[in-house]
This record gives sequence, structure tokens and C-alpha cells, in this order.
Amino acid sequence: MGAPIRVMTVDDHPIFRDGLAAMLSVHEDFDLVAEAGDGAEAVEKFRAHKPDVTLMDLSMPRMSGAEAIQRIVTEFPQARIIAVTTFVGDADVHRALEAGARGYLIKDALRHDVAQAIRAVHKGDKVLPAAVAQRLAEYTPRADLTGREIEVLTHMMDGLSNKEIAGAIGRTEATVKAHLLNVFEKLGASDRTEAVTIALRRGIVHLPDK
Repeated sequence: MGAPIRVMTVDDHPIFRDGLAAMLSVHEDFDLVAEAGDGAEAVEKFRAHKPDVTLMDLSMPRMSGAEAIQRIVTEFPQARIIAVTTFVGDADVHRALEAGARGYLIKDALRHDVAQAIRAVHKGDKVLPAAVAQRLAEYTPRADLTGREIEVLTHMMDGLSNKEIAGAIGRTEATVKAHLLNVFEKLGASDRTEAVTIALRRGIVHLPDK
């Protein structure tokens, strides 16, 4: 057997990192060389350890996983990174792959699937579970929401009225209404509830961690 595959794990939940560490420890061909709790730390740890394969959570504080992937791949084009997340929204998949991820795994993946994914990505293959690949195939490109539109959508998801949203973003109610009309059109939604439902399903916005 050759040198073990040097792995770094990135997740803001210590319990999940512990679970990955336990899983990796039962395989002789894996060596856990670093752990990070957010995207910014992941970039620093990657520079220091240069792991062969990185398991990267997408939803983290300070810097998202997608941004961390993009920064790492920009600096280290040969970096092999697998996005690991609880979400299966097409927007999440696209963000990760466009950032430079070589694979995408859902957190409830079986231990065997994670191990196989690490080995496959290390060899240069790309990894997409069947459910994720199907979601990607069904994806219908639409105009992307702007940062302001996502902000308005997030406030709307929190139950704020147009007046309250206007106060939160420092704009007029008329401006908020214009943003909402754009959101409805881009998502193909007829009202607030449908817009939030579509946005959650596609991974454009996420429910906050409890």
C-alpha cells in the first residue's frame, strides 16, 4: 500500500468533525492531517498542510464553504475538495461546483460512500450521488437573484412586512415592492409563500440552524 491519503475536514459542528475523524480512523489508507471550523480557517489550514482531499461543509460562519473552495482553488488549482452539506438544492450544487469542488456529498451519506468518494476524488474522478446528479439534470437555469433580492427574500422568509423590510435595508417600501416583483418573476412564483418555498427547495436561501 502506498502513502495514505492526507485528508482535511471542515465543519462548524465539532460533533460532525468528530464523526468524520472516527470514520477516517478505521481506514488505513486515510490520514487526517487537519480540521477547521469555518471557511477562513480552512483556507489557512490548507496553506499550512496542503491535504490531498478536503471535505468542506458549505454552510459555515465567517466564510462560506463555497467561498473557501473558490479561494483555495484559485491559489491551489489542483486542490481536490468535496463539498459536504445537508442540502440538495440545485443552487447549492452549482455554487459548489462552480467554486471548484470535485465532488458533492450529502451529510447522511453512508460511511462507505464517504470513503469511496475520498478515494475517487483523490484519483482525479468527480463524485456526484445519484440524487444530486438528478437534481442537477432537472435544474432549469433562471436569472440569478441579486444580493439585495436575496436579502429581501430572507427578510420575507422571517415574516417581515414590506414596511419592516424597507426599514431593515434602508430603502423605501416602493423599492422593496420592486425587488419582490423581480424575485417573483425570477423564481416563477405567484406570491410570497411560493417564492420562499421555491427558494428553500433550490437552496437559494436556507433555514437557520437551530
